[in-house]
This record gives sequence, C-alpha cells and structure tokens, in this order.
Amino acid sequence: MRLGIIGLPQSGKTTLFNALTGGDVPTGMITGKIEVHTAVVDVPDPRVDRLSEMFNPKKTIYAKVTYADIAGLDGSAGKTGITGNLLNQLSQMDGFIHVVRCFEDENVPHQAGSIDPQRDIATMEGEFIINDLVATERKLERLNEEGRKGGRDKAAVAREQALFERLHSALSEEKPLREMDLSAEEIKTLSGFGMLSLKPMLVVLTLSEGQAAPKIDFDQENCQIVDLQGRLEMDIAQLPPEDAAVFLEEYGITEPSLNRMIRLSYDLLGLLSFFTVGPDEVRAWTVRRGAMAPEAAGVIHSDLEKGFIRAEVVSYDELLELGGLNEAKGKGRLRLEGKQYVVQDGDVINIRFNL
Repeated sequence: MRLGIIGLPQSGKTTLFNALTGGDVPTGMITGKIEVHTAVVDVPDPRVDRLSEMFNPKKTIYAKVTYADIAGLDGSAGKTGITGNLLNQLSQMDGFIHVVRCFEDENVPHQAGSIDPQRDIATMEGEFIINDLVATERKLERLNEEGRKGGRDKAAVAREQALFERLHSALSEEKPLREMDLSAEEIKTLSGFGMLSLKPMLVVLTLSEGQAAPKIDFDQENCQIVDLQGRLEMDIAQLPPEDAAVFLEEYGITEPSLNRMIRLSYDLLGLLSFFTVGPDEVRAWTVRRGAMAPEAAGVIHSDLEKGFIRAEVVSYDELLELGGLNEAKGKGRLRLEGKQYVVQDGDVINIRFNL
C-alpha cells in the first residue's frame, strides 16, 4: 500500500510525513525541484499485540504502509497536465493524502496570499482533472486512428472508445473520475493509465495548536476528510514513547496521528487485515475487502494460492474468547473454508495446500 502525501507549497506536507513516520525531514523548504521522501511504517494494531502475548512467538510482524512525501505540485499545471517524473511518481500511488493548509503564519505566507482551504482543495482537484482530461483526449485520438487503420478487434476498440468518451464527458464537466460508476472490468482497463482523479483521497486539514477546524464543503465518493494539529503531532511523534504518552494525555489527544491516519487509509483503500499465528511468528497481512481465501493465501506466498485446498479460519474475537487454537478446534469454532470464502477483517487463518 503506497500513499502519496500531496499539497500546495507550505501546506504542512512534510510536517505530516514526519508525524506519521517519526521522521525529521526538514520542513518549510521550497527548492522548486521534484522531491520524494518515502518511509515504510508498521500499521499499529492492538490485535497483533494481543495475539503476540497469546502465542509468544519468535517474531511479531505488523502490516506495512508506505508513505511518500511528494513535492512539486503547485497548481500551475495549466492546459498540458502534469508531466515527467512528477506524473510518474503520482501514478505509482494507490491513493493520496491531500494536505490542506488552515493555519495562519505571518512568517510563512501562502502562495495565493490568503488562507482558503476550500479554494486549495479545488485547485488540487483541478490539477488532477486537467491531467486526466489531457490523457483521455490523447487516448481517444489513438483509438480513432486504430479504428481507421484496423488491425485490432473492432469490438474491443469500440468498447474502449465508449469508456474513454464517458471519461471525457465527466472530466469536461470538472468531475473527478472517482465519482463515476465504473465496473470492476473498466477500472482494470484503466489501471495502466495512471488516472489521478480516479485514485481515492484523504483530505487532511492542518491546524495550528488549539485551532478549530473550518467547515468544508467536500462530499465525494472514495474521499474522506479529517483535521489534525500537524506541528503538535510531529513533535509528539519524535518523543520517546513514555514522554509521548504524557503529551497525548496533556493535550487530550486520544491516539497519535499515525494510528488514526492508517485506519482512515485502510478505510479509504478498501483494505482489511487478517492474521497468521504460531510459535515462530505472529503476523498481520493486508488484503482487499471482498477477497476470497485463495487470494489471501497468495498474499502470504504464491505457492499457497496455487496449491490451495482449504483455509482453517477462526475470528480474532472468538480466538480470544476461547483462549487458543486448540480450544477453538475443540469447541468446533475452527472452521474449514473453501475457495469461495470471503475473508473478513480480523480472521486468523491457516492455509492447507498441496503442490
């Protein structure tokens, strides 16, 4: 899972990146260059901690998420869209965290001359829509030429033309593609085109300490909005755990931004966690919601998916209630599930396979 942290200059992107990752990347610098800072972070999950206490394994491994702090977007893409290395970086992301500045700071002027989060959200949406509109127009030109020259199945070309004409119509009305009703097959067709307005987005309003969040009109499919005190969260993330706990209590923060943001990221991308347990390892794995048991097996190892026979499954809550795998098996709660089983969040799974 890769999430790109984006936003206009001086919006607090790097501050949020440091808060999420516990990093110390310098903030407030504008170089005019495309810069990307990345960090792989453990997904905090108290269920993993509890399972580790139960099985006392040699290793405990959490699910992972990669955050990329991407500099270079400034609202000036114009009619040509986003190009080059910046577009390549953005296209690789599974979703975006759009950091929107709400704080005032006379020492750090906003590039537009004033603080207006509603305007800044629209600016970034406009960047992505223009980029996708340019890409769609280019694709339609190529499809029209294919239709004239022949050489590829005419029905396949016609289906693609119909799809891209729908995309073009929506984008021309300044609607992001994530708001379209697209089938799974159509989304698969678009996967190689890097359509930026199709990717899910979490909008983060960055506030100064004690600042109330402004009211924002932003209600879209596959989007969420959240506010946080970016500088305070970064300072806390860089403290030793025992000191951080004191600060969290003092400022009335119920959980660090990392925990909160990752949970929202999971919701945004339609992911869930399942677990494998034993004396050697307790581990959390990530899979998309709606995935069936063989797909989950493939996340662990491709051989498990190829040779999948059955999955032994018990829910996390049942396992804790009963006290262990042997107890769950003895009570008939360790179920055998086949290839059509849809994995649920918190499932504890053991794969039976044969190659």
